[in-house]
Amino acid sequence: MQAVLFTKLFRGRTIDEIGAIANELEFDGIDLLLRSGHQVDPAAPDQIKPAVERLNDAGLAVPMATTDVTDPAAAPVERLFAACAEAGIRLIRLGYWKYDGSRDYRSCLDAARRDLARLTELAGRNGVRLALQLHGDTIHGSGAQAAALLAGCDPTLVGAYPDPGNQVVQDGREDWRFTFDVLGPWLCCVGVKNGGWFPGTLKESGQRRWRSDWLGLAEGMVPWDDIIVSLKQRGYDGPLSLHSHYEVPFLQVIDQTRADLRFIRRQLVATA
Repeated sequence: MQAVLFTKLFRGRTIDEIGAIANELEFDGIDLLLRSGHQVDPAAPDQIKPAVERLNDAGLAVPMATTDVTDPAAAPVERLFAACAEAGIRLIRLGYWKYDGSRDYRSCLDAARRDLARLTELAGRNGVRLALQLHGDTIHGSGAQAAALLAGCDPTLVGAYPDPGNQVVQDGREDWRFTFDVLGPWLCCVGVKNGGWFPGTLKESGQRRWRSDWLGLAEGMVPWDDIIVSLKQRGYDGPLSLHSHYEVPFLQVIDQTRADLRFIRRQLVATA
């Protein structure tokens, strides 16, 4: 398994800074965020290859990229896929098909399936594989929901991206074993983070509210030691994308990311 660093935490910093820090932390590679306001703007696909080359020069692979793409008709989706392929990025995370209760689930699912079918055609044409991440406030927050959306999809062209940390602190909780089981045919990437829930304020009605927060990988509710063992038993050899979403000063984020990576490395060694 390849430990790659998701670049969302580097907003406002350069590609060279990302390369230097990720190299110092001893990551295998990078999960490159393609988003306006970050290092590479998806509206300018020509920026992708030079960015990847800079990271390669720093000794880092770039096996995957993260995008917000859901609309196959939006420009420049096909150029974006082609630019990723040209740069050697073969796995592209898609955006989110949202659910907020304003539309019924069936209409959301039907629309998402149409979008995904067209995006899959574009992926096949350009030699890339797409990834559907489990995320809150979507119709793919849990493994069961994601499997419903992926039903009938070619796993060589579109895969599943379980994210047990998201499931713990958002709205897709289910037995992690079930998540990986039901998504097994599509499994292509795993999001790695952890979190937990804490009692919050008490409403006038007497109802207790709860709040969630991100925690270190060894400290949260997700049993990463057990999950790594399970992934090894399944023969999974894809990327582990570490997401450092900590809302603390940047240097403290880096320190926690270093500790997280060392924890994951220990688990990988222990299950070798």
